[in-house]
Amino acid sequence: MPSGNSGERNTPIVVGTISIGEVLSLLRKEFPDVTISKIRFLETEGLVTPERTPTGYRRFTEYDLEQLRKVLTLQRDQYLPLKVIREHLENPSEPETVTPTAGTGMRADDFRPGAGKVRMTRGELAEATDLPEATVASLESFGLVWANPTGHYDEDALAICSVVSRLSEFGVEPRHLKSFRVVADRESGLVEQIATPFSQPRDKDARARAQEVIRELAALFVQLHAALLRAELVRGGKA
Repeated sequence: MPSGNSGERNTPIVVGTISIGEVLSLLRKEFPDVTISKIRFLETEGLVTPERTPTGYRRFTEYDLEQLRKVLTLQRDQYLPLKVIREHLENPSEPETVTPTAGTGMRADDFRPGAGKVRMTRGELAEATDLPEATVASLESFGLVWANPTGHYDEDALAICSVVSRLSEFGVEPRHLKSFRVVADRESGLVEQIATPFSQPRDKDARARAQEVIRELAALFVQLHAALLRAELVRGGKA
C-alpha cells in the first residue's frame, strides 16, 4: 500500500500504515457514500483507533482498515446501532454474521442496500421478489414503495418488496400494511427533529454526526418495534 500522500511529505510516517485519504479511497470502492467526516466520527466513537504521527496526522493499519469495513458492512447490511456493532467487535469469537434485530429473517446476502445503485422496472422488481406486478402496484398505491422520476425502483423498494413477499406466504396483503406507512412517516419526522441540533450547515463533521444520529435512531426504533411486538405476543400468551 502507498506509504503517504503529498500533504504528509515532511511528516514522519509510521511504517506499514496509510493516511486517512488513502483509507477513504480504498473504502469507497465498496462504500461509495463514506466520507472523511464519517471515518473521523467512527474514531471518536472508539470503533477505530488509528496511530498518530508526532505532528498529529492519523495513520491507519491494515487492522484499522478491516475494522472500518466491518463497521460499515454491519451498518449497511444489518442496520445495527453502533453500540451493538461495538459489542460485536469486542467479542471476535462470536459468529461474523449478526442476526438482524428487526426479525425480518432477511440475510445480508439476500440484498445489499447501499452496495450499488439498484434500478429496476416494476416488472423486474416483481420478478426479483416473486410478487405479481399487481401487488407491487398495490404497494405503491398505499405509499409503501415508490418509483423515482424516471419510473424505476431502487434498493429500498427491493428490500421492502422482499419482506412483503415473505409476508404474503402467511396471507398478508398490501392493505394490511397501510399502518406501517403511517408509523414510518411519524417516526421519520421525529428522527429528523431529534437530529436537527446535531447538524450545522457549515460544519462537515457536524453533518456527519447528524447522519450518524439519524442512522442510530432508525436502528433503535427498529429494535424497539421488535421488542414491543415480542413483549405484546408474550403477554397475550401467543409466543
